[in-house]
Amino acid sequence: MEISGNFFDKVYEVAKQIPFGRVTSYGAIAKYLGAAKSARMVGWAMNASHNNADIPAHRVVNRNGLLTGKFHFDGTNLMQQLLESEGIVVKENQIQNFNDVFWDPFKELL
Repeated sequence: MEISGNFFDKVYEVAKQIPFGRVTSYGAIAKYLGAAKSARMVGWAMNASHNNADIPAHRVVNRNGLLTGKFHFDGTNLMQQLLESEGIVVKENQIQNFNDVFWDPFKELL
């Protein structure tokens, strides 16, 4: 998949590809974009995307399946509620069966 634009735009294009009921990590997106050490920048991009309903930022979590970005969503548990509405089980801010629902853009988009 050819992606052009600034880094945030590239992050958003990858995030839009995450299938319903699946999640990926900040680091997986960064690695896919050839910037493996830029997971934090991917997080900043996700935090800046919450006004755009086309970007499923709730599907991007940390490498351990923790909902580290949940504080950037309106309401206390909106990120968890969105994930649960897609069938993802979350307990104590942690995605259960993380490996089963993990979507790797490096494997899926190349």
